[in-house]
Amino acid sequence: MQHVNSWRDVAAATGAADRAAAEEGVRRAYRLAGLAEPERIVWAESPRAAVEAVEKLTDAGRSVREEVRTRPWAEERRRMYDELGPAGWSALWSATGAQLWETTAALAERIRSGVVADLAPRPAEEGAVRLVLLDAVLGQHDAAWLAAFDGRGDRLTGLAEVARSAGWWWPYERAVVISERPVVLHRDEAGRLDHGEGPALAYRDGFALYAWRGMPVPAAFLAELASLTPQRIREEENAELRRVMLEYYGYDRYLTESGAEPVHRDETGILWRIALDGDEDVVMVEVVNSTPEPDGTHRTYWLRVPPGTRTARDGVAWTFGLEGAAYAPVRQT
Repeated sequence: MQHVNSWRDVAAATGAADRAAAEEGVRRAYRLAGLAEPERIVWAESPRAAVEAVEKLTDAGRSVREEVRTRPWAEERRRMYDELGPAGWSALWSATGAQLWETTAALAERIRSGVVADLAPRPAEEGAVRLVLLDAVLGQHDAAWLAAFDGRGDRLTGLAEVARSAGWWWPYERAVVISERPVVLHRDEAGRLDHGEGPALAYRDGFALYAWRGMPVPAAFLAELASLTPQRIREEENAELRRVMLEYYGYDRYLTESGAEPVHRDETGILWRIALDGDEDVVMVEVVNSTPEPDGTHRTYWLRVPPGTRTARDGVAWTFGLEGAAYAPVRQT
């Protein structure tokens, strides 16, 4: 559906918010919930700054997230469920919100974790920050469920307008805090945060998340990747970070430059093993493409296989979903 792609774009939008449109969406959401419009709207540069702004609010009244977001969503879902039936609702969700849910939910959780890490350096402080985060409406990161209701009624139009125009927001009786959208977002083909040369997600005020293929990493760690050596990789005590180093450096390059010795060879290829302290062995099978390149050379490939692999044949067979004894290609390509 075309509108699903438009909501995908909303969830991934970067750059300055449309403040006028977002504020009008907030006011509409309040009116649709039967509430008086907020007296004050406060803008923040990031979700982290928004949490700090919420903590400084005075005379804002109680949170009205239940009335503005939770209750309208639940009632609209019930209306659609009753109208379409269980199978119809399931089909609608599968074709719309389910397409966006996993990546947007994971991104929102990473932002929450980043805000808590920045604002609550001691475990005893985490509870207060998490309570403020519970009051948030996720704006653009509510794109998944908003996609399911797009064009099916006017009850959620205020929420949708804010989502298309801004980031997270905090609704209270007399005041609202709204966060700007990020200015940087890098993700891999699976939709995970991923960037090897800087923050994968960043806001204008400096709040940022660093990640490699979805795994959180320290900023200083990424700065070190360009100068990696096999020795530095071996010395890394954190097994997850060491795995990132190997992926970035290249397993084949690591094998070549670390003086690794093959553990088995046969007519299918060469099996290599890298023993890593505190982690499973990395086992690779080196194979040569039997089909020559246009210049007459034969390209070498390195295939990662399970740690328990004992022969090159078993490794190659595993990449085809076979047992070693069953692997007997007529022609290898």
